[in-house]
Amino acid sequence: MKTKKVAFVTGASRGIGRACAVALAQAGYDVAVSARTMVDGTAVLDDGVTPVPGGLDTTVKQINATGQEGFPIEMDLLDRNSVLLAADLALEYFGHIDVLLNNAIYQGPGAMLTIEELEDKYLNQLFEGNVFAQLALIRHLLPMFIKQGGATIVNMISATAFINPPGKIGSGGWGVGYAMSKSAFERIAPLLMTEHGDEGIISYNIDPGHVVTERQIAKRKEKEYTAFPSAPPEAIGAAVAWLVEDPRAPEEYAGTIINAQRETKKRGLLPGWPD
Repeated sequence: MKTKKVAFVTGASRGIGRACAVALAQAGYDVAVSARTMVDGTAVLDDGVTPVPGGLDTTVKQINATGQEGFPIEMDLLDRNSVLLAADLALEYFGHIDVLLNNAIYQGPGAMLTIEELEDKYLNQLFEGNVFAQLALIRHLLPMFIKQGGATIVNMISATAFINPPGKIGSGGWGVGYAMSKSAFERIAPLLMTEHGDEGIISYNIDPGHVVTERQIAKRKEKEYTAFPSAPPEAIGAAVAWLVEDPRAPEEYAGTIINAQRETKKRGLLPGWPD
C-alpha cells in the first residue's frame, strides 16, 4: 500500500525544474529528479566553454533538506532508452509515482532559428526533445497510473505555443521550430483528459511565462524578453505545488493552460514575490 506521495520531475538540475522539485518536496513529496547534468559545475553552454550552474546533486540536497527524499537519475531527452529507463528507475526506487512533471526541454541547436535556417535535422531534434520523448514517457507510465487508480500529469508548455512574438529573434522573438514543438506538446494534456479522465488521470498545462534561469543568465539573455513579465523559478514551483495539492483544481483547471505567474500572484503562493 502506498504510504508516501512521490513526484517525478524531469529537467530538474536547475531553473524551473529544480524549483518545482523543491516546492513539491516542501508539499510532502519524495521526488525523483532527472537531467543530463548530475554534478553541479560540469555543464556548459553549446559553445563548449561558458559554464552553467546547476546539477542534480544540489537539487537532491535541497529536497533532502525539506525532510523528504530525493533520487537523482541521469536522462537525455534525445536518447529514448534513457527516458524510459529513468521512469523505470524512479518506479523501482520509490514503488509508485503520483505526479509526473514533464519539465525538461531540448536545449541544443535549432531552438532559435528562422524559417529559412530551420533544417530538418534541427526540427527533428526539437520535436524529439520537446514532444516525442514526453509522449513516450506518458505512454510508458500510463498503464501503471491507471492500475493504481490515477495520477497527475503536469506538462510545462510555453506561451510561444499560442502567442505571436513581439519582434524578430534577438529582439524579443523566438524560433519557429521551438514554437511549433511547444504548440504540439500543448495538445497532449486536454486529450489525456478526454481519453483517460474517467480513469483517474488528471493532466494540466503550465505556462510559466518569462522566467530568469541560470541558463539565460549564462547566455546574457535575461533582459531580452522585457516585453513580458518575468518571475523567479520559485514562483513557478509554488504554482505547481498548489495545483497538484488543491483538491478543487481538477474540476476547474484539468486539461487547461494555467498561467503560473498569475496564480502565484493571485493566491500569494510565494511570500515576498512580487515585491
